[in-house]
Amino acid sequence: MSLRVKTMGYARGAATQPAPCAGSAMPSQLATDLLRFTETVDSLDTPEAVLDALDGITWRSCHAHVLGAELLPLNFGTTDSLVVGKTVFLHKSAPKGWWEQRTGLSARSPAPSDVAARLALAPFTTSEMMKSLEPIGVDRWAVELNLKHGMRDFFGCPIGGRWIFAYWSPKLMHLEENQRALLYLGAAFATTRLQKLAPPFTGRLGKGACLTPRELSVLRSLSLGHRVAEISKDLGLGEETVRSHIKKAQAKLGARNSMQSVAQAMRLRLMP
Repeated sequence: MSLRVKTMGYARGAATQPAPCAGSAMPSQLATDLLRFTETVDSLDTPEAVLDALDGITWRSCHAHVLGAELLPLNFGTTDSLVVGKTVFLHKSAPKGWWEQRTGLSARSPAPSDVAARLALAPFTTSEMMKSLEPIGVDRWAVELNLKHGMRDFFGCPIGGRWIFAYWSPKLMHLEENQRALLYLGAAFATTRLQKLAPPFTGRLGKGACLTPRELSVLRSLSLGHRVAEISKDLGLGEETVRSHIKKAQAKLGARNSMQSVAQAMRLRLMP
């Protein structure tokens, strides 16, 4: 799976002009504007108004657009619950067609940034993550798609373990710690307001994955590299019982094998 682009990728060492979000005056202005935003955001009565207000601040100070917010699917790797205007709110600056292409491709193979969005506890830039991961093959589709649409970098903000709010820039984003904190502040307040404005959406309710304590115990043992015989001995269960727990967990998680079951449980924060 490959999208042909002329722009150099994240992990290829291309010299790219950073987004101008540095300097002594800019953080001060950004702080002033974002604090004013937190005081007035509850008066904004549409998702579009919320995203527009924040975008006006971040583009002026950091040359970073607001991308929007997404309510993470209950089950990792699924896209059925991602509905624009209900669980996904995109700013008008998002390039036309980008979201539709991204959703279609991620249904086949979630991007590394999707995993980070679910597991990360702190905000992150995509360029930093891609430089560390050095994606190859199928893992590069999101990089190439973004570059195709002129989206060079993103700043993702995990909110409450349920939402991801993101900014995007046509250039690399080099953010200082205080700028990261301020952008995260804006993202948190915007997301809180979007949650209040979002219409009811029963399509996300679903069953989710509810594993029993025994199923979780078995998966934890698997994550430590233990075999069925060892798990049986450690937990005081018969080997067939252990295999039964693995199969049931696998079915609930929609996994193909025991390895994917462990990975899915960890991605969904069902076990440490």
